Amino acid sequence: MSSRVNRRSFLKILGLGGVGSGLAGCDMPSTVTLEEGKEDVVSYLMPEEYVIPGVGVWYASACLQCAAGCGVHGRVREGRPLKLEGNPEASVNGGKLCMMGQAALQGHYNPDRVTKPMIREGGKLREASWEETWKLINGKLGKDAAVTADRVAWFTGNISGHQAVLVKAHLQSLGSKRHYVHEVVNVETWQAVNRDMLGEAMPRLRMDKANVILSLGADFLGAWLSPVHFSREYAKFRTGKSRGTLIQVESKMSLTGGSADRWLPIKPGTEGLLVLAIANLLLNKHHLSDKGVLASLRKQIDDINLNNVARTTGVVGDRIQRMAAVLAERGPSLVLAGPQMDYASTAATMALNIILGNVGKTIESAGEAQLSDLAMVTGGSADLLRFANAAQSKRLDAVFFWGSNPAFSAPAALKMQDALAAVPLKIVLTQFMDETAELADVVIPLASALEDWGTHMGIYPGDGHQLVLQQPLMEKLYDQTVGFGDFLLSLLKERRAQEFGKFADYYGYLRNVFEAMPASMKNSRSGEQFWNASLQSGVLSMKSSAGSLKLNIPDVVISKAGQDSSSSLSLVATARLGLWDGRHANLPWLQEAPDQISKVVWDSWAEIHPTTAEKLNIKQGDYLQVASAGGEVKVKAYLFKGVHPDVVAIPLGQGHESYGRYASKVGVNPLNILNLNSDAKSGELALNGTLVSVSKTGDSDKVVKMGNDGSQAGRRMVVTISADVLRRTEGV
Repeated sequence: MSSRVNRRSFLKILGLGGVGSGLAGCDMPSTVTLEEGKEDVVSYLMPEEYVIPGVGVWYASACLQCAAGCGVHGRVREGRPLKLEGNPEASVNGGKLCMMGQAALQGHYNPDRVTKPMIREGGKLREASWEETWKLINGKLGKDAAVTADRVAWFTGNISGHQAVLVKAHLQSLGSKRHYVHEVVNVETWQAVNRDMLGEAMPRLRMDKANVILSLGADFLGAWLSPVHFSREYAKFRTGKSRGTLIQVESKMSLTGGSADRWLPIKPGTEGLLVLAIANLLLNKHHLSDKGVLASLRKQIDDINLNNVARTTGVVGDRIQRMAAVLAERGPSLVLAGPQMDYASTAATMALNIILGNVGKTIESAGEAQLSDLAMVTGGSADLLRFANAAQSKRLDAVFFWGSNPAFSAPAALKMQDALAAVPLKIVLTQFMDETAELADVVIPLASALEDWGTHMGIYPGDGHQLVLQQPLMEKLYDQTVGFGDFLLSLLKERRAQEFGKFADYYGYLRNVFEAMPASMKNSRSGEQFWNASLQSGVLSMKSSAGSLKLNIPDVVISKAGQDSSSSLSLVATARLGLWDGRHANLPWLQEAPDQISKVVWDSWAEIHPTTAEKLNIKQGDYLQVASAGGEVKVKAYLFKGVHPDVVAIPLGQGHESYGRYASKVGVNPLNILNLNSDAKSGELALNGTLVSVSKTGDSDKVVKMGNDGSQAGRRMVVTISADVLRRTEGV
């Protein structure tokens, strides 16, 4: 008996067989039938005119993964963003993008996103309608509510552009000036010193003009200021005529330290003392001019004893002399101070730049941007301390939270949960249920950065001041999420309807703003032409006023004593490119990306020097109890020569109690056990100022990392011998 099957029937059978095969390979219950497994495939019936199915279209937007303010191009296909790359027209990143920027897609498509508003009822958060949510907010803070001036606050991360303008306007409508800005990874001390000594918080650092860079813990390739920009600048520094020399001095090897010509470990808190020693050699041995250094600072420099400095810092004396010689002989140079240094030590570092004649050569004025009111509002840990004090003193009735997670980033000694409990109304704007959102009274579900409008200015000006435009790359995935700008506008419509009621949405507000831009920025283009051209390029370059740096060396006192750690180790909590301060711990791409130095993945670890480990009888993988006056954490040991022997280093980013399935219960959070030591001048917490004791728990486990441990079946893969032994074996 023959059976004939035409082509169409054959394809139907083949298609059904494909479905059956797919179902058989899936983890589905046996009750699922082939009919239930079928899908309706609908063609792209009404595509936009410029959309070709299967062909991607690129749109310009902004990266919000850190404060650098990079411009991006997003490839969109059939209405879905699939790939991000750097925008070549953005002066900060020049077409490049780091791993954090690439991973923004996983935040957008993350299954743990908050998709509906939530309000607290009976002690628990429940989903609510927008009508209920606005009724609650406006009942407390609306135009008819009795609001006491200065008892309402915003608590944010770094913020810029028109979002910062609207936050300020909202606070003004409430009669409040309370805007707390908190970032764990910050450059607040560096900015304060620059402002006091040079007259500008963020001058341009010309690595391309330097022959030598001395970095005191500034991880400019990893987690300092603007890593993509400085990676590009570092390439110019390395490929110049002299192939610049990088000297990195820090307590724990960073990504920048791993790329340095000379890496020197230093005892935490003694960087200022090393700077004085170098200045002493420059002035008294190499006879450089003191450039108007205050007599009090000059006396501290002259009183330095090199042997004492070597003993206190752990940096050998001849290496200090060699550093001074290289700086004196191979100028121009550039000296950078990392975030772990206090105000006095950072000021001494800038004084070193002045002595070396770097100001005006490798440190230039960036001028003031044409739209300076859109510049980034930055913060550090000082505002975290101020907020905790105000909340615990019950001076706050309501607080809006955006872009920061103080319940996670605050040391346990600060008792942040008690502080938040003392605030009657906590409104958290977020994409994910992080630790602060779990304690909120109202949770606002935010659209992702790839679904929203905005304007941004980076923390560092790059090669010129620019406003980066953020435009949606697709329609919202969840219809009840709201754009940050739209939420701000709704708040302002309630309080200042006459001024803001005319804007239908945040997009309309931005269009109006661009219509009102100065004619000099439009270059004779109409409002529509100017808007479209700005969206297409993704950036708006601004003229900068001609600036000049004004030298002023303050009267500072550098401590000549290191921490007494005869029986303790210094805790060094370090940020890294990837998880950053923990904000990206919910992105699997970044969790599985190996640490740039240790190569460890999906975990926390405590880096400890092999000589210290030997004294304490610690082996790789042993679980350690790391305890401070503020608390303790249990973490695996990782033996590593890239830390000072008096240091135990635990990277930031892990230890979330909430924040979704990929972040929760992974590793430990070293911020929890920091002591509340703050700099008297800047108010910033001393990240490296906590002494800890280390003890074995008796447990151990394998440290999971890429590349294993350099051995194969217990045998060393590469055996090294000395040059003398080689010569003898070769008969030389």
